[in-house]
Amino acid sequence: MLTDVNPKLPMRDKERTKDYYLNNLGFKQLGDYDDYLIVAKDKIEIHFFKFKGLDLKENYGGIYIRTDDIDKLYQSLLDNKTSIHPNGNLEIKPWGQKEFAILDPDNNLLTFGQSI
Repeated sequence: MLTDVNPKLPMRDKERTKDYYLNNLGFKQLGDYDDYLIVAKDKIEIHFFKFKGLDLKENYGGIYIRTDDIDKLYQSLLDNKTSIHPNGNLEIKPWGQKEFAILDPDNNLLTFGQSI
């Protein structure tokens, strides 16, 4: 039986990734290993693996994170001066989700969504 999913995303610099997720997005560190990092917030957990040669123009890593208060989350990121993806402002999509998106330091796309 499947019980959970924890995405794994590439990172070039563990300290930079850790700083972004902990200080910009409010995650907590669960694990810090040589070339591996685990962060968590509320009910989600994200894993990162070291990828020194990651080409930012060719990174298509991304995850979709559901939330139950997207307006509050969006405002908190704006208040924290976190950059919103240029094509990812908060809006209602044709598929009935209210969404916005950000890019982390390694161009991993984090899309946040809430059913309306």
